Amino acid sequence: MRFIDPHIHMVSRTTDDYETMAKAGIVAVIEPAFWVGQPRTSVGSFKDYFSSLIGWERFRASQFGIQHYCTMGLNAREANNEELAEQVMEILPLFLGKERVLGVGEIGYDEQTALEDKFFRLQLELAKETDSLVQVHTPHRDKKRGTTRSMDVVEELKINSFSVIIDHNNEETVKEVLDRGFWAAFTIYPYTKMGNERMVEIVKQYGSERIIVNSAADWGISDPLAVPKTAQLMLEKGISNEIINLVCYKNALAAFGQTGQIKETDWENTETTDLGQKFNNNSILRGGQQPEHIHKLGNIIR
Repeated sequence: MRFIDPHIHMVSRTTDDYETMAKAGIVAVIEPAFWVGQPRTSVGSFKDYFSSLIGWERFRASQFGIQHYCTMGLNAREANNEELAEQVMEILPLFLGKERVLGVGEIGYDEQTALEDKFFRLQLELAKETDSLVQVHTPHRDKKRGTTRSMDVVEELKINSFSVIIDHNNEETVKEVLDRGFWAAFTIYPYTKMGNERMVEIVKQYGSERIIVNSAADWGISDPLAVPKTAQLMLEKGISNEIINLVCYKNALAAFGQTGQIKETDWENTETTDLGQKFNNNSILRGGQQPEHIHKLGNIIR
């Protein structure tokens, strides 16, 4: 079975993660721009970060036969530095038109401050102007109110709900998100957010329409194999292969495929990977390593 992880922060993961993800059947990842654990202090750090998402990170994924895509945005946590956020808004349009940038994201609320609301609205307007998809981060605290508020703003700005993926859902939010016509994405985190047992019950209750499973794996305690592991648990709990294929692969492809920038042929036509390739004179090999020294990658190499 093939999988797409449509929300994962690979810039904070190791190259070993790419290898194990490929072995598990993950053929594509979508990496939303987010904060890096501590506040950035200049717009140049954002520019370099955005550049890495469309450069080195795409190359690193390709070395294991995984196709890498991203969304670009100002994360809610960093919207509260108004002076810096204004500068980020100036460079953001430069990246939205780049190859394999699928939309604006992840954006939304954290503490639900006035500044977060200001920059959420500005980025939604930018998405509207550029006809881009939107990937929305819903807050970890006061989630239900923040999720409703996010959708209210989207509708106020007359953005089509079908072009918006509402992420980090749970049992409190899923019904309203689906009822209002948005895509409902679920983050499977160990010990917090949605566990995969809970995800199984949501799929049993709500079915597969517009429901998407992701890992949102980052620099914290998280699991880059959350999507295939959840699929396996669903199978063990009697959910059909057809439904599993929808929530762990096809729905993500349908949602983000509206851009025309991600399609199955991207990974179906992948040629054999040359581990000796370089990007800006850098490779994934270290020291005296040679491609033939790397252990057999099996179905990673296509």
